[in-house]
Amino acid sequence: KVGLISGICMIIGTIIGSGIFVSPKSVLANVGAVGPCLTIWAACGLLATLGALCFAELGTMITKSGGEYPYLMEAFGPIPAFLFSWTSLLVTKPSSFAIICLSFAEYASAPFYPGCDPPQIVIKCLAAAAIVTITTVNSLSVKLGSYLQNFLTAAKMIIVTIIIVSGIVLVAQGKTENFKGSFKDGKISVSSLGLAFYNGLWAYDGWNQLNYITEELKNPYRNLLLSIIIGIPLVTVCYVLINISYFTVMTSTELLQSQAVAVTFGYRVLYPGAWIVPLFVALSALGSANGTCFTAGRLVYVAGREGHMLKVLSYVSVKHLTPAPAIIFHAAVAIIYVIPGDINTLINYFSFAVWMFYGSTVLALIVMRFTRKELRRPIKIPIIIPVIVTLVAFLLVLAPIITAPELPYLYCVLFILSGLIVYVFFVHFKFNWPQKISQPITMHLQMLLEVVP
Repeated sequence: KVGLISGICMIIGTIIGSGIFVSPKSVLANVGAVGPCLTIWAACGLLATLGALCFAELGTMITKSGGEYPYLMEAFGPIPAFLFSWTSLLVTKPSSFAIICLSFAEYASAPFYPGCDPPQIVIKCLAAAAIVTITTVNSLSVKLGSYLQNFLTAAKMIIVTIIIVSGIVLVAQGKTENFKGSFKDGKISVSSLGLAFYNGLWAYDGWNQLNYITEELKNPYRNLLLSIIIGIPLVTVCYVLINISYFTVMTSTELLQSQAVAVTFGYRVLYPGAWIVPLFVALSALGSANGTCFTAGRLVYVAGREGHMLKVLSYVSVKHLTPAPAIIFHAAVAIIYVIPGDINTLINYFSFAVWMFYGSTVLALIVMRFTRKELRRPIKIPIIIPVIVTLVAFLLVLAPIITAPELPYLYCVLFILSGLIVYVFFVHFKFNWPQKISQPITMHLQMLLEVVP
């Protein structure tokens, strides 16, 4: 039931979330000057577009929902696919959902605490409430989730337009002093570039979301490619212009000291109507969280269908035709991440794990060009594109580890590899005692949620 307009809204709505209102500070902190900062925003957009084109070929060649999962399955077999679903279900998807809802909570509570930071307990309770609300909507109806996405995308386009137009007017009035000598104080190193890219790409995360719902797209061969070609370049232009707008009213130092960049911008440019900025930014983050919830539920569902997760996760609601158990499971894990949540650390380790799998998935495309020549490819991109994306992905993964090694990266790798133990016992040898324990639980959940295989 998802058409072209909804497809573009899904991409724009999921990408433009809290990232562009949270990440500018982190990108600037890593490169130290306006020029390199704007260059990185444009480069991240280019990389996201190239990555999405690779995914468009994969998505039209293997038309199964579940994003990277079915592609890794076809190219490398069940073990990498299982490790991907294991990491996604327990780390990357829920932590992404948690980060977005925490950003929503920060912006939503900011107006009630003028001049100081909102208490952590308020932020965390609000984030948990947002997770529960969005989960309820997506469990009740695919159409309702889709309508909510379209409405919230319209809301975020309003705030994006307000910030961009204000910026253009200020530049036209000659407010360009912060751009003079914009490359002068840049501190560029392999490690700082890697971390700046992580934060920039976090704001673009969601470029592959349509691949999670390929089975639900109308005319996927045409609409998948068109949604990508229209959606992502549009987002890139918006992001670069928003950053230019920020720098028209704030110096680099002021931007780094700002608690919430967009709110500071609002107070300086739109006063006394500045309250609309946190309101619309909060709506924007909600839209991004809704898109994440909509697509992540599909991944849990596909993994359950393949027998890689508890069977009940692949069940669908009789009344609403939504993968309700999968969506609820995803939300429960996200709420656990909200409890200790610190946004910046979550983003760094989230990006590290995610780009490991993005690189492997694009590598799968290159491998299948040689091993699965018989597969029909309605969209076929030049081989140089996946080669570039794979190289950049592995550079992004290795750069921070080599230049600034930290223990949490090791924990991240160990957690991914721990999935092998689960795979050997429960998928390969099919130990049946978990099935015996989970059978009564599954039965009660079926009656409670009205779900069936």
